[in-house]
Amino acid sequence: MSSNASANLSRSETADRSAALTLHRAHVELDLRRAQDAAATTFLTTTTLEFDADLSLADSTWVDFIGENVEQVTLNGENVPVQYDGARIQIAGLAASNSLTITANGVYSRSGEGLHRFVDPADGETYLYTQYEPADSRRVIACFEQPDMKARFTFTVHAPTGWHVLSNQSAVARHETPDAASQTVEFAPTLPISSYITAVAAGPYHRVGAEWSRGDQTVALGVFCRASLAEHLDADEIVEVTQQGLDFFTSNFDYPYPWGKYDQIFVPEYNLGAMENPGLVTFTEAYVFRGASTESQHEGRANTILHEMAHMWFGDLVTMRWWDDLWLKESFADYMGTLAAAEATRFSDAWVTFANRRKAWAYAQDQLPTTHPIVADIVDLEAAKLNFDGITYAKGAAVLKQLVAFVGRDAFFEGARRYFKHHEFGNTTLDDLLVQLEETSGRDVRAWSTAWLETTGVATLAIETDATGQRTITQTIPRQKPRPHRLAVAAYDLVNNRLVLRDSIDIDIDGERTHVDVPAADLTLLNAGDLTYAKVRLDASSLAAVESSLDTLDDALSRGLVWSSLWNAVRDGELRASRFLRIVRRYAPSESNVGLLTSVLANAAFALSHYVADAERDDERRSWLDAAWSGAFTAKPGSGHQLAWARALATAAASDDGRADGIRAILDGTGDAPEGLSLDADLRWMLVIALAATGHATPDEIDDELTRDNTSSGVTAHREARAALPEQSVKDAAWHSAWTDTSLTNDHLSATIEGFGAAERRDLTSGFDAEYFERIRETWQSRSIEIARRLVLGLFPESDSLDVVDAWLTENEDAPGALVRLVTEQRDKLARDLRVRAAQ
Repeated sequence: MSSNASANLSRSETADRSAALTLHRAHVELDLRRAQDAAATTFLTTTTLEFDADLSLADSTWVDFIGENVEQVTLNGENVPVQYDGARIQIAGLAASNSLTITANGVYSRSGEGLHRFVDPADGETYLYTQYEPADSRRVIACFEQPDMKARFTFTVHAPTGWHVLSNQSAVARHETPDAASQTVEFAPTLPISSYITAVAAGPYHRVGAEWSRGDQTVALGVFCRASLAEHLDADEIVEVTQQGLDFFTSNFDYPYPWGKYDQIFVPEYNLGAMENPGLVTFTEAYVFRGASTESQHEGRANTILHEMAHMWFGDLVTMRWWDDLWLKESFADYMGTLAAAEATRFSDAWVTFANRRKAWAYAQDQLPTTHPIVADIVDLEAAKLNFDGITYAKGAAVLKQLVAFVGRDAFFEGARRYFKHHEFGNTTLDDLLVQLEETSGRDVRAWSTAWLETTGVATLAIETDATGQRTITQTIPRQKPRPHRLAVAAYDLVNNRLVLRDSIDIDIDGERTHVDVPAADLTLLNAGDLTYAKVRLDASSLAAVESSLDTLDDALSRGLVWSSLWNAVRDGELRASRFLRIVRRYAPSESNVGLLTSVLANAAFALSHYVADAERDDERRSWLDAAWSGAFTAKPGSGHQLAWARALATAAASDDGRADGIRAILDGTGDAPEGLSLDADLRWMLVIALAATGHATPDEIDDELTRDNTSSGVTAHREARAALPEQSVKDAAWHSAWTDTSLTNDHLSATIEGFGAAERRDLTSGFDAEYFERIRETWQSRSIEIARRLVLGLFPESDSLDVVDAWLTENEDAPGALVRLVTEQRDKLARDLRVRAAQ
């Protein structure tokens, strides 16, 4: 096992390595022929690296690899001693030009990191795929694990016959052994890319082929999923969005798609939404809808497809030098994905979802004590792993939307085009982009960067009216100077009990107080159009207008901004949670945008668990359960709205058993179900888990449901349902399994954790609080960061006191920084819960 010190690469040491070495080519050979044998836990991996060394800077180096062992190291034709500590292979005696071959044994993953192996319970077939970001290619290949050491990678893969074998490039040769038991697939070399975006997938995947053409360029498209999911793969829509995205980006970027083919593969037990490996993009199987799905789910998938496609330019073609500038790819992809969805696909309301849901993620992250600038200070890989967060993605995208308003769209895109052409296949920092934007816009982009990219925190904007009618916009931001904002202010009047837009004006503000020429109105909506990044408060008149007439606000984006304002006020303790829930119960049934509805329903459920006063919680839960029940029965039959309400009902029923008999009757067919509701396997499991959590489902009944749905999703849901049963022995078993059973896959671990915490039965789980804090440090040292993170976050005790967590933080100041960050963030969230509940 590697030590944390050797596995956790630092920015300074990797900078020294890339200064001394210039990598040119890498050839990787993987032997996956025994992948179907459960007893074969490892695979042979052989890597040859061709690189130059500046001997005045270094005559030795290290190569990164995390695996079972290293069998042989050959440098410039000579075998050299193997010096391997589990994470680094030390190499001495470098020449000016070097060929280094390393033969080693990698370990098949069950955590979604490295080369993940999955056996489908539906048919027993084996599937493999890789996932590397930010630094897990070293679990499969010996490499220089840093983004600024790009190479042309060539892959050769030995695999069972009959499998699809995929990599970043197309196969150039395929040979079967004489007995037809296995095949060898050789791929074309890539253009220069970083190791973390190389990729391999292999297995009996189902494929749908298509192509995209523009001018004299034709790109082969492939859509893949497991064979047992083939009937659910709506490849036509996926291909359509892909073609629309390629049209949009190649046109706006004026740079042809550079990576040859474009395969997209949906893989099981995936840790992310997707990953932008050029030529072989991987996606979570959650985007293969095996039951009913809402338009919001389809929009979310389209947005992710386009997000990853934007990375083909922002991130793959031009890559940040180190993870400090992670925003150079993720913020841009988040912005571009939404822009393309809104302008190039049928999902024209994509900015509504962004304003209401995506930015909520950013606002929450940016108010934590561990907030960081968009351009962050990332000292090592553990810090990089945790910065794939709401600031890097959603705040960065929101700020880019403000930047486009600041410099102008034409100047912004022209700057991007120059950036691609100046830095193609290279690595960049913030300054490289600012140079291009300054030249194309003539604006002071560096001052803008200082205010927006290099500071922390989210501003709160509000409007005040004095006795003379003079109106002032106030801006408050903790521990920071006010920022410049370009925004719109909309004024609405109540006319015949309907909110009608009277006027909208564009303004610039940059101080704590800005006088504005906006007359009094029934509803004054700051940041109309959602141009800037800021929380918005409603004044008393506006709140009253919203409470009386929110459903008459015709524009979905405006409603989304109002819902966002209400939710931020609840989180900050300025709007009573019970008042918010009354607004939701009144207006959610008439919310026409299913994406907004889904978000509002999720916020209502969260408010019930975290922000409602203790004395009111039981009554509020019952009221919400009844509202969700009514919503499922009164929504349009077969609609996405009905499905959203049915899912909200399942969530509500997990902590209140008032509708248990009705839910059981729906499941067994003895009672009336909502007309038109598709009671598919996923929804059935949600309802079964709800019954289990409240003690209304037996272990045998849960097992019967697995018989009905013996798929990978069913197996995972079954584990959650069994762990949700409200019995102390069940909680004991789930707790110890989560911490000690290293055979659990990433998905099965999460299901165990979710079941353990179901129904928030603190009477059954509070006894583990002290043990949690005894375990987390050793867990961080011994488990992979993905698994350790799930345990630290998922099992954090939702106590009514901060004492135990404060004691741990005081006693563990020397703990790894990434672990301290996670605990600090969980402590802050708990403190917010306690503070808001106390203020009710």
